[in-house]
Amino acid sequence: MTDAPPPLHDSPLVRAARRQSVPHTPVWFMRQAGRSLPEYRAVREGVGMLESCRRPDLVTEITLQPVRRHGVDAAIFFSDIVVPLAAVGVHLDIVAGVGPVVAKPVRTRADLDRLPELTPEHVPYISEAVRLLVAELGDTPLIGFAGAPFTLASYLVEGGPSKNHEHTKALMYGDPQLWHDLCARLAQISGEFLRVQAAAGASAVQLFDSWVGALPRTDYERFVQPHSAAALAAVGGLDVPKIHFGVGTGELLASMGAAGADVVGVDFRVSLTDAVARLGDRYAVQGNLDPALLFAPWEALEAKVRSIVEEGKAAPGHIFNLGHGVLPSTDPDVLTRVVELVHEVSAR
Repeated sequence: MTDAPPPLHDSPLVRAARRQSVPHTPVWFMRQAGRSLPEYRAVREGVGMLESCRRPDLVTEITLQPVRRHGVDAAIFFSDIVVPLAAVGVHLDIVAGVGPVVAKPVRTRADLDRLPELTPEHVPYISEAVRLLVAELGDTPLIGFAGAPFTLASYLVEGGPSKNHEHTKALMYGDPQLWHDLCARLAQISGEFLRVQAAAGASAVQLFDSWVGALPRTDYERFVQPHSAAALAAVGGLDVPKIHFGVGTGELLASMGAAGADVVGVDFRVSLTDAVARLGDRYAVQGNLDPALLFAPWEALEAKVRSIVEEGKAAPGHIFNLGHGVLPSTDPDVLTRVVELVHEVSAR
């Protein structure tokens, strides 16, 4: 499909994801490329979010910024989970301070019929951006990403962000067949979006399920897990580790791993010690510093970072990260110090 270079098998991130020995605990941050960086705010000035995600030159620059500044062990592809939805024709906008807003929510079978499958031809700018990035990153791996079917479905059904997911749950429980058909279509879209990035040279992928913590485990396994598994399976033949992350998913960790992950992301509400106890030795773990602790005095923050690195040693593989994304008002210098500290205290 492509002549992309092979994934960076010996990078600390890929090795940790595969539960192999590493020279130090690899570290990157969700939302490391974004509003916490003045250089990001400068290049984004006057450019809408969706437009930013469709310009390979801008995607490349924004993705590289935290790698240059912080010395992280991986770049995360700069995009948004609704980019593939917009690419297949969903009329939406990313509204500052609100998030994605969908003009016509999906509530009926006819609405689903308006949602075609994604092909690489829908997103040529993604392949181009990945190729540009891989050439620039050298021995730093690039992580591709996509939104998971449940979270995408909730955006589509609610019409935007939601605290209670009332329309989503009404559809899921009230018309299970339509729900499964919608999520199957979204699994194809997410899976193909991941595949495009991996085929162009990304060394790992992450599937984000930001909102699935709203469900109990039995409902997750019935209504969500098969579709997340299908999305992750789309990159099954491309030899890239798969990271699966959700928010508020302490009760779902093992089920999320069983969806086909190599690495299970752990948010800050569950200790790595408890996560490893629930997951066993089948998965590496990623996490899980509370993003709010980046505002604490350095002495307190340092103690927590050291504790997380120590807890991670009990896992078969550990990638240090936050338990959710970098908050916009975070001091970037603190992030740089955290990277240096993780590398220092975890050096083998």
